[in-house]
Amino acid sequence: MERYSQNQLLITLQDKINELALGMEKMKLAEYVRLLENPRRLMYVNFIAGVARGVGIAVGFTILGALVLYFLKILVMLNLPLIGGFIAEIVRMVQSNIGP
Repeated sequence: MERYSQNQLLITLQDKINELALGMEKMKLAEYVRLLENPRRLMYVNFIAGVARGVGIAVGFTILGALVLYFLKILVMLNLPLIGGFIAEIVRMVQSNIGP
């Protein structure tokens, strides 16, 4: 009976080792370790990621700013007494800084 228990334990242990190996393959741990071993490649990958983030932020902020200005112009056209003059001044300042 003791022998059966040890065999069952070994089978369970083998299953857990297989699960762990499969999990490590899914995490791509070996590729990550290779990346850490090559500092130039790591810096290159981080540089490209930083440039992509910077471009994404710039494009996103530009679109968001254009939408805000568009809605501010609509509010000015509605001619609201208190807010209209203030918003019109902001739009004039922005348009004078943008150009013609």
